[in-house]
Amino acid sequence: SGRYDVIGEDDGKNYRNVWLTQSDKQIYFSILSTNPISNGPSLTLSASMPDLHFYRGSYGAKDILPLYRDSAATEANLMPGLLCLLEQAYRKPVSAEDLAAYVYALLAQSAFAEKFHSELASRQIRLPLTRNAALFDRAVGLGRRLIWLHSYGWRMTPEGMAKGHVPPGAAKCRKAVSGEPAGYPESFSYNETTQTLHVGQGEFAPLSPEVWLFEVSGLKVVQSWLGYRMKERSGRKSSPLDDIRPERWTAEYTEGLLRLLWVLEHTLKSYPAQEALLEGILTGELIDAQELPVVPDETRKAPVETRTARASQNSLFSAP
Repeated sequence: SGRYDVIGEDDGKNYRNVWLTQSDKQIYFSILSTNPISNGPSLTLSASMPDLHFYRGSYGAKDILPLYRDSAATEANLMPGLLCLLEQAYRKPVSAEDLAAYVYALLAQSAFAEKFHSELASRQIRLPLTRNAALFDRAVGLGRRLIWLHSYGWRMTPEGMAKGHVPPGAAKCRKAVSGEPAGYPESFSYNETTQTLHVGQGEFAPLSPEVWLFEVSGLKVVQSWLGYRMKERSGRKSSPLDDIRPERWTAEYTEGLLRLLWVLEHTLKSYPAQEALLEGILTGELIDAQELPVVPDETRKAPVETRTARASQNSLFSAP
């Protein structure tokens, strides 16, 4: 706690203020609070400003937790004093990104929701904070890699890697999807026996059943992605702009699908290490909730919109 979030489409001022925090360091974490968290990760993220509800694909952005409260990424969206408490416990500097990576390593996996299924019915997450510096460092390493993967290479990029790069996985395009208007895919299917994803006349393989069925609290990721890109798209239409679509399957669609499959492949490979980490933290010594700093009411409010920021936001060609 001790942070503000984007309440939803009905709170336009709050959402506008979040725009003022956008930068190339900002990370928008998303958590499901309107319904109980079920299968898959309990926390997801985006490097770009969300404009729709992550789990519905419609309405306004909801349940978004920005990492920073300002565009300069100097004011972390955390309870004051929390990082100092952790630095005292681990006897080393701890940054906002370190804590974000720790949180993500624990929550961006299926084991957390499976273990705490009953507790999550309250739609509240209670995160265990380890007192062990080595376990904290291990979680930070795992979390940073996951944030890098899930932001498609745009956040927490490892040294020596180019931004926006996603490491290839096993899945390949074995047969191209037709690029002709008449061949625009109208359906897709999955053959578990051959581990092949069929998109119109195109084929992508090998694709494990785990990747095909990967979900976040009921949202089947691959199937949802494809549904929005069929000739007759699925999902709600929130604007007439939704009707402005390509007349054919594009090379960018093929590339985007492969990148999604690769990210999910790498994500699933990290699950055993994340589950072992979670068990190690839960069986070790934890920081008690009563040791945490008191949360000032001011930190629960959105950042104040300054006149300078508002002028910059109103400029069409202002620098990002």
